[in-house]
Amino acid sequence: MNPELFELDSVVQWPDSNNRTPFPGFAEKSALQVFTPPSDSNDENNHTRFSVSTTFGPKADWHSHLPDITLVSLDSLAFYVHSHTLLAASENAFGSLLPTTSFDANLVIRVPESSAMLNIILRAVYHMPFSEYHSFEDLSGAVDLLPVYGVRPKSYILKDTHLYMLLLSYSPTLPLKVYTLAAKHDLEDLAVSTSSHLLSFNLSTLSDETAEAVGSEYLRRLFFLHIGRLDALKRLLLQPPSSHPPTDHCGASGQKALTRVWALASAYLAWDSRPDLSTNLLESTFAPLIKDLSCEICVENLNTRIKDLSFQWSQVKVRHHYCGLDSNVGSSFHH
Repeated sequence: MNPELFELDSVVQWPDSNNRTPFPGFAEKSALQVFTPPSDSNDENNHTRFSVSTTFGPKADWHSHLPDITLVSLDSLAFYVHSHTLLAASENAFGSLLPTTSFDANLVIRVPESSAMLNIILRAVYHMPFSEYHSFEDLSGAVDLLPVYGVRPKSYILKDTHLYMLLLSYSPTLPLKVYTLAAKHDLEDLAVSTSSHLLSFNLSTLSDETAEAVGSEYLRRLFFLHIGRLDALKRLLLQPPSSHPPTDHCGASGQKALTRVWALASAYLAWDSRPDLSTNLLESTFAPLIKDLSCEICVENLNTRIKDLSFQWSQVKVRHHYCGLDSNVGSSFHH
C-alpha cells in the first residue's frame, strides 16, 4: 500500500445525520470530516499520510470510470470509489456522507468504520470477490452495517454472489450464527441453505437472546423444519413391506409376523428419531429383521422396502417440508 497525502487545513464540514461516533483528534464533534486533495504536494509539513487500498486504488483497472470520491477509514486506509455506484446502491446517500448534488471531484470523506468493515461493505456493493480471509465476525459486522449506509442486504447478498458464498462457507461450522444473520436481514436463500446444518441442533437449548435475534418468523420455520422432517419419517415408516400370495412355505401368518416386527422396529425408530437421522442408521435398524425370515419372497420384499425407505428419506432433504403435523398447515423451507 502506498502513502497518500492530504491537507489538514482544507476541511469541509459535512452533516452527520446518523450521529455516528466522531473521529478522535478533531475539535469539531458534530460533523464528519471531509478533506480535499493537497494543492502543493511538495509541502509535507501540513499533510497527513494515508495508506491506499490495493483494490480500491486511484487507477484501478477493474472499473471503466475513474473514481471521483475517496473514503478514508478510521485506521486511515483510503478507498477510491465512484459516487454514482454508491448512490445507486444506497437509500440514504451512504449514511448521508455523499453529496447528492454536484461537487468538486476527488472529495475525500472520513467514514467512521475500520478498513476491514469498509472493505467488505464496498466489495458487497461492487459485487467483487474476496481475495483474502475474513472472519465470520467481520463479515457479520459488515452485513449489519449495510443498512446504516442505506444498502439493503437482501438486494446485495443474493444467491451465488461472492458475499453470499463466503457466508455460506461458514454454515457447516457456524450454522446457528449464519442462520441468525440470515434471519435478521431476511436473507431467505442463505437461511434455507444453512438450515440443513441445523438438523442436529437441539432447539430446546436455544437461548432467549438468539431466539430474539432470529425473530418469530424464522424461528417458526426452523421449528417446523424439525417437526416436518420427523412427521415425514413417521409417514414413511407406516408403509410395511409388500405382501405376497400364500405359498406352501409362507402363509398369511408368516407375513403378519413380518408386518408386526416391521411395526415394532418402526415404533422404536420413530420414538428415538432425530431430524438428522442418517440413512445408514435407518437401514441398520431394519436389516437384522432379514435373518429371522425363511421365506425368500419375504426377504426380497423386505430388502426392497428398506431400499425404498432409505431413498425416500434421503429425498426429504430436498423436498417440500411441512410446516406442522398436518400437511395442510403451511410450508416451511425448501431444500
